[in-house]
Amino acid sequence: MIATLVILGASGDLTSRFLMPALMRLYEAGRLPAGFRVVGLARDDWDTAMFRRHLEGKLSSSARSPIPSASARQAVLASTEYHPVDVTDSDQLAEVLGKETQPVVAYLALPPSLFKPTIETLATCRLPRGSKLVVEKPFGTDLASACDLNRLLHESFPEQDVFRLDHFLGKQTVQNILGLRFANRVFEPLWNAQHIERVEIVWDETLTAAGRASFYDGTGALRDMIQNHLLQLLALVAMEPLHSLDERTLRDRKVDVFRAVRRLAPGEIDRHTVRGRYGHGAADGREVSPYVDEAGVDPGRKTETFAQAVLSIDNWRWTGVPFVLRTGKALGCNRREVVVHFKPVPHVAFGQETQAPSNVLTIELAPDRIALSVNVNKPGDLFEMEQVALDRSFGPEGLPAYARLLLDVLNGDPMLSIRDDEAEESWRIVEPILARWAEGGVPLLEYAAGTEGPPLSPSRGDFTAPA
Repeated sequence: MIATLVILGASGDLTSRFLMPALMRLYEAGRLPAGFRVVGLARDDWDTAMFRRHLEGKLSSSARSPIPSASARQAVLASTEYHPVDVTDSDQLAEVLGKETQPVVAYLALPPSLFKPTIETLATCRLPRGSKLVVEKPFGTDLASACDLNRLLHESFPEQDVFRLDHFLGKQTVQNILGLRFANRVFEPLWNAQHIERVEIVWDETLTAAGRASFYDGTGALRDMIQNHLLQLLALVAMEPLHSLDERTLRDRKVDVFRAVRRLAPGEIDRHTVRGRYGHGAADGREVSPYVDEAGVDPGRKTETFAQAVLSIDNWRWTGVPFVLRTGKALGCNRREVVVHFKPVPHVAFGQETQAPSNVLTIELAPDRIALSVNVNKPGDLFEMEQVALDRSFGPEGLPAYARLLLDVLNGDPMLSIRDDEAEESWRIVEPILARWAEGGVPLLEYAAGTEGPPLSPSRGDFTAPA
């Protein structure tokens, strides 16, 4: 196990909100190796004591729960050091990293605009053999930039040493999709176009873009959520059965799904995608200002805060089944789930007026819960039916998503990281949509904060699979 984590861009929000709490949870679980240390690098003119106080202040004021124990915080902070370094300056970076004699994990906790110069600089530093490089999403801004970034990485780092992290893959319930599908005989025979009507993959939030609007305005909902998180969920839901649970098999099956997703034509994009932007309203019990009034927003960019796309998978298992991917900010409720709608039974012998509702399998991602709706007779009336839910809520995760993924990186296990071809294929799916939206082929609809999103019409947001 690698015992040194080098965080490039360590003064940023990612370090204090996610990486350090994850390391502290790993410490509490006894999963960090002896002598583990964190080396923080950033441009801020701090020393180690100042950096530790910065982290302690952020952790103490965090609203995230649960907060790591005092002993874990003290232990991890005591193993943390800081160096003021311009990570794009090869001389400065080499001066610090040249002292490392054992493998390290170099974690790019940086804005995407700094990935390329930082990777080029790291390549000149000759990291110890066996070191790993971690790149956070978004991996590129389009297909061309993702391909360029992959080429740059391959010039200096073996693919098995590159970890492209999507924290969704560390979530307990996301991983449970594999167990639900492939360890239960009751589901797999029905997991196809013959029995499934549609699949919805939804990440709706009452949260607004406030506080990170300057980043969000250059990204938008389609790039920020659908291109990575929701497409990863689609791959897990739609993949073929695994013959073994190893990194190559799992990632091969995901790439198979991405390659089978149809690249939408302009007319299909007009019918099967929706984009919107929130205006004034109230969400989560508070008044919300229009998105265009947030600091750092350029209204002329027409950045969407709501995105929906109906995709089709052209293979034997899924032809004709629409996959609805949807995400939005400042909506009326938090809805974070995968919903599988089964087709209704072909005939019901309870009278011609009765139609049995469809069975629905719901996999909630936050909070963690799985529910299956089934039809039963109403008590005392053979000819009436009612739907009941068989559900199970899961307890707190043993380790949070970032802790699970960091542990995989330290152990050198790439199974839950994004492979180079995965990253490129996911951009291939969304790039035609981005291009059509940029042309103005799909209008930017306004919706009031606190509502269900943009109003849909029969000609827009069609839930049928593109034919």
